[in-house]
Amino acid sequence: MVAFPEEFYWIAAFAIVAALVNSAGIVAIFRHRGWAERSLPYLMCFAAGILVTTPLIHALPNAVANNADAGFTALAGFLFMYLSNQIIKRRTGEETLAFGVTAAEGIGIHSLVDGVVYTVTFNVSLLTGVLAGTGLVVHEFAEGVITYLVLLKGDVTERTAAAYAFFIAALTTPIGAFVAYPLVSRLGQSDLGLLLGFVSGVLIYVSAAHLLPEAQSYEKEHSVLALLAGVSLALFIVFARTM
Repeated sequence: MVAFPEEFYWIAAFAIVAALVNSAGIVAIFRHRGWAERSLPYLMCFAAGILVTTPLIHALPNAVANNADAGFTALAGFLFMYLSNQIIKRRTGEETLAFGVTAAEGIGIHSLVDGVVYTVTFNVSLLTGVLAGTGLVVHEFAEGVITYLVLLKGDVTERTAAAYAFFIAALTTPIGAFVAYPLVSRLGQSDLGLLLGFVSGVLIYVSAAHLLPEAQSYEKEHSVLALLAGVSLALFIVFARTM
């Protein structure tokens, strides 16, 4: 029997749970659309709170401690997500099918990057992995719902949208994690610092430029409380671990 390092099992567990949570979002919107749409803004705000706190309080300082140039890769990670989303938007035509396909393509790329994030953060430390992983797992539910809805807007039938959403959004995260693991696990601390900087930029973009604007578009009364709850949970995990 092949023995893997401890971080591999953490990566595998979080990646598989992420796929299951994403699938739960798809099932919820497919079978209980009203409840899923009501819960969506709060889940996105909660996830955004965790994902914006993690890089600013823990991941990015840790990355810079391992490599002084990690700030540059953090900027690269932010710009990568921004520019890739701009390309997807520019490719989206007026045709409804084109909208559904290109939006789903963007989500698929985003989910693959999520899998890589698990691999990088857990290779840095257990605390970094748990912090980033918790926020990403929570936002997987919202991602499953959003993928299903954009496919419906692309004139795809409900059952087909659910099936495609599973392959595009749920399965791509563990695929990204397992493909990246053999490469990332061989890197030294300095190189991991650069990668963690890149991941920090990705997390900041996902929270501040993706989850929060989407959640705010729903204008829910207690969204701010959900955001602060996510921030509080991330801070609690950091300080409980360091005490």
